[in-house]
Amino acid sequence: MSTQSQPLTLSDLRSAVATGAAFRCRTVLQPAGGPGDKVFPPTYAEAVYAVEQRRLPGYEAPVACVLLDSVQSQANRMEEALQDAVDAGRITVPVIEVDFSEAELLDPIDRVTSLQAPHRIADAILRDSLLDDKPFRQSAAGKALDRVSARNATPLFDICPTALLLGMWDSTGPKGGLGAKFPRAIVSEIIGIDVSFGTKTSSRIDPLQIARSAGPLYQSEDAQEGVGWTLEAEQAKKEKGKPLTLGKDGRPSEANHGNVVPSLSEMDKHTSLPLAGGVTIASAELLTVLSLPALRRLCFPPKGQTWKPTPEQQARDEAGRTVLAALGLCAATLAAEKGLDLRSRCLLWPEHELQWEMLRQPGKPPVGYAVDADAALALLKEAVEGAEIAGLSWRDEPLVLKPSPQLVALVQKSQELAAAAGAEGGEEG
Repeated sequence: MSTQSQPLTLSDLRSAVATGAAFRCRTVLQPAGGPGDKVFPPTYAEAVYAVEQRRLPGYEAPVACVLLDSVQSQANRMEEALQDAVDAGRITVPVIEVDFSEAELLDPIDRVTSLQAPHRIADAILRDSLLDDKPFRQSAAGKALDRVSARNATPLFDICPTALLLGMWDSTGPKGGLGAKFPRAIVSEIIGIDVSFGTKTSSRIDPLQIARSAGPLYQSEDAQEGVGWTLEAEQAKKEKGKPLTLGKDGRPSEANHGNVVPSLSEMDKHTSLPLAGGVTIASAELLTVLSLPALRRLCFPPKGQTWKPTPEQQARDEAGRTVLAALGLCAATLAAEKGLDLRSRCLLWPEHELQWEMLRQPGKPPVGYAVDADAALALLKEAVEGAEIAGLSWRDEPLVLKPSPQLVALVQKSQELAAAAGAEGGEEG
């Protein structure tokens, strides 16, 4: 990290976007409890952590590292931070909303936006919603997405610019797998370095001291109105004349009663390491990279027109790319401003303020810039104003859709099934 940093101006940003390679931010983190405190990474199939050997500065040999927050998770955190800033009036960014407020649901949903939908503007939630009583993809705004490309990124810039930054594949649209693809221009992840694995313990003392032999418990006939179980076989739900036990054998633990014998985590059969027992690390690192060549591939011709190599078009392209660069810096700094509480027992704290480096000339040291959330917000506002002068603007009000009757019915049925499964003590995926 550069030892000196300076404020990032709009002129600096424009120059970087025109000729630079990348903005990067590397931040050393420690557990909030201090060095040596245990943290818990995300678990994957069979309760394992994502562990790999990496070559890192300061280590002669590859060192064991664990993924603490993936590229996909970091992208979601950036979008959440942008959505919060939009809702708080701190920022104006184009957002598409699906308004569920009038849908009659067991578990009410207010809205789902393009900053919340997993596949952004290409998500099936938006596809299966209506704009002016037409399916979204058959509306004028939706049809424009059928023609987007790197040479014609204007429709996305207008209504969902985050898709140009965080990536999009329009695989659910009319062209299926041949739909437009945009790679991520900004990537971020958090890794734990020099990892040692811990052991997970579990136990519970039941204040009622309910014994394991106090069962069996049977499924109750009035499960939705009562506690869901009974000790009386004659009051139990029957199948082929036989009372149905709660769970496999009707032990009180099936109803979450009784003690839990103290135990240690199981071992991974592949690595012989404890499963999901947390880790200790020498340190963690948040690494964010904004690719400027990725932005330079994008062009922004006037709506309904093809790209032409004119000075006016070049000005529009440079202005649009600058806005996206400012939006990327804004998303990353707003996410950092919200804090790094990644999950239960995984709160991280930066050892220093976030600083950005701009990579411009090979062989030359990077230039350091200090960009906090307020500075990033101001920079984005300036960039948007500059783009408007160049003839490129975006929506400043949400594009509001209504869920189709079919989508509402699907959500209703799913919620009813989930409620029924919960009443019966089970889950349905």
